[in-house]
Amino acid sequence: MESEAEVSQHSVENEGTADRPHKESVSNKPQTGHEMKKKREHKCEVCSKLFYFPKDVARHMRTHTGEKPYGCGVCSRQFSQIDSLKGHLRTHTDEKPYRCEECGKHFGQRMNLRRHMKTHTGEKPYMCEECGRQFATLTTLKIHMRTHTGEKPYQCEECGRQFGKGTNLKRHMRSHTGEKPYECEKCGKRFAGLGSLKVHIKTHTGERPYHCEECGKRFAQLSGLTVHIKTHTGERPYHCDECGQQFRLPHHLRAHMRTHSHSTIMERAEINQHSTVENVGELGEDSICNMATKSAVIQSDIADRPSEKFHSPQTENERKKKQHKCEECKKQFSRLVDLTIHMRTHTGEKPYRCEECGKQFSQPGVLTRHMMTHTGEKPYRCEECGKQFSQLGNLKTHIKTHTGERPYNCEQCGSQFSSSDTLKRHMLTHTDERPYQCETCKGRFSQQGHLRTHMRTHTGEKPYRCEECGKRFSALGDLKKHIRTHTGQKPYRCEECNKRFSRLDSLKTHMQTHTGEKRYGCEECGKQFSLLMTLKAHMKTHTGEKPYKCEECGKQFSQLCNLKQHMRTHTGEKLYGCEECGKQFRQLAHLKEHMKTHTGEKPYRCEECGRQFSVSCNLKRHMRTHTGK
Repeated sequence: MESEAEVSQHSVENEGTADRPHKESVSNKPQTGHEMKKKREHKCEVCSKLFYFPKDVARHMRTHTGEKPYGCGVCSRQFSQIDSLKGHLRTHTDEKPYRCEECGKHFGQRMNLRRHMKTHTGEKPYMCEECGRQFATLTTLKIHMRTHTGEKPYQCEECGRQFGKGTNLKRHMRSHTGEKPYECEKCGKRFAGLGSLKVHIKTHTGERPYHCEECGKRFAQLSGLTVHIKTHTGERPYHCDECGQQFRLPHHLRAHMRTHSHSTIMERAEINQHSTVENVGELGEDSICNMATKSAVIQSDIADRPSEKFHSPQTENERKKKQHKCEECKKQFSRLVDLTIHMRTHTGEKPYRCEECGKQFSQPGVLTRHMMTHTGEKPYRCEECGKQFSQLGNLKTHIKTHTGERPYNCEQCGSQFSSSDTLKRHMLTHTDERPYQCETCKGRFSQQGHLRTHMRTHTGEKPYRCEECGKRFSALGDLKKHIRTHTGQKPYRCEECNKRFSRLDSLKTHMQTHTGEKRYGCEECGKQFSLLMTLKAHMKTHTGEKPYKCEECGKQFSQLCNLKQHMRTHTGEKLYGCEECGKQFRQLAHLKEHMKTHTGEKPYRCEECGRQFSVSCNLKRHMRTHTGK
């Protein structure tokens, strides 16, 4: 054990060395005349730093030699200073003698308390010379500087990947060990990083604390807001040296760089020169550049087989032979790499992790495609309407909106869909399965996206804004439909009569005028309807339910559209004008009735006397002359 003299009170170069809870540092006491006159005359031979006493030089020399003579008896960790060991031991005893007067939080080491105090004072004395960013501690500044220098001193022994922070390496190691120490108390899902858990919890709470000043959109993560802001500024500071394309974030550039990985593939192909990977040599530079997913699959194919014994080139029939068999489900594969990838469907192994959102994948090609959702890269373009997509599968699904192709059929009701995912979502309407619950009103939903949209009815959030008129919407789909009222775009076409519509549901409703189909019947009165929503509205005439109330006069209505029509009696608004005489009407139906006075059409006929009328109310009035009522 060192004596009191050895534990120097004058070592000013290290904040943490004088870390004693019960004894104030002598350096804080008033100095004697002898001490004030004394000079720093003891010099370090390595860096020329000066000290008051030889023992201070001896302690300082350990920073050069790396000597750590003080060992922890609990975890065997070594330290260069006795005070560092004492501070470390409190992590085992949970002793925290240093208390913050501001918030009452306790700390095991004085230097940690000092660092914490800066969160109250806002003091950030350390500034980065490169970008001007300021930091509360020198250590944080040093770590930040690595983002400019590119220094990555921490290397993974498993895969060789390097990191700028030790904490990032620890987090990365869990991708190899599969360790997920952080568990969500709501749903039991586990996470490798505390940050990932915090982000996940917001999916339960619906919390989105970060707000865009430009458009009002809200985000669960600060990083999401930072990325979004660049969509307003147009800033793309990260530049690809290969093709000149620019990106908003560095990892977006890294994902894009995989599309230029032809040279890497060829180097690996030379090492495994007899590989059975087909047609690697035929892939030109442009081909590789434009096909990110193909590149990633080839990379994984080569990388997954470094030690496989390759033989002489096989014939086409030999290559097609499925000689690799899965012991779990007996499925057979022609290539070992395909079997290896398939086995992950049984083991659940997902070794490829997205750095942006933490989502994991079993294949590198799927990760590459997923990364495009973050980078905004959309290489697949629809020749019909110019819309672009990040995945080829999404483009194929979209093309069906032009061709009208709907190959996926619901066996329950006969409805047809353009994609299998849409069919799966539709099937939940038959099973009534609703796994997603709103914590506020306990409403349940079949899809998580529907829950998120619903939550905005409680928060009042309307993140989607029309650039044309400023109107805001809670759902992106509603904004898209609204925009068509400005553009006049009508992408949905009826195959029967070529009439076009701006909304798909409008086309579906119209189609029933051709088929005459009325699938939905009222059990009370037997009346048939072509739409489920029309049946539901009709049912309110039997139940007497009138959930829509006028704030002006208190009158209640069974349907929202009826309330809107009624409101015009208060506002005096008349939207529908007759082109013949200029007369205005509050309702479209009233205009249609009025138009018959110009056309002479009289479709309403009295069964008693044969007299005809242009509007139904006139017929009703006439009928009283026969009934005497």
